[in-house]
Amino acid sequence: MEEIRVRTSARSEMVEITDQVQALLDRGVREGAVVVQSLHTTAAITINENADPFVVDDVLRKLDGLIPRDEPFYKHAEGNSDSHLKTSFFGPSVTVIVSGGRLVLGTWQGIYLCEFDGPRERRVAVQLLRAG
Repeated sequence: MEEIRVRTSARSEMVEITDQVQALLDRGVREGAVVVQSLHTTAAITINENADPFVVDDVLRKLDGLIPRDEPFYKHAEGNSDSHLKTSFFGPSVTVIVSGGRLVLGTWQGIYLCEFDGPRERRVAVQLLRAG
């Protein structure tokens, strides 16, 4: 297992980590898969478009509309219930196929750490699974 550290700069943001994950593959994994997992309950991992930055803006704005920060029915004492809910929408991890030493992603796809309770330093576990 390898670990990537990501410094976030806002309460909610999506930070592309595709290049950091690919760099770990460059150590010799040619065929298999990689699991990318957030080690936090208020930060998720997802795959989404990495060509148009407005996609990330749209996702974050819609999430804020669906799951506002302040709701009178939240009971969690830390004041970040919305962050936990948003993280649950995406989940803690993604699995990506590796072929020819490269992540198998579509033309416009990238791997993102989704920060919902920042800014913070986040840890992302990366498990390389070799085929055969």
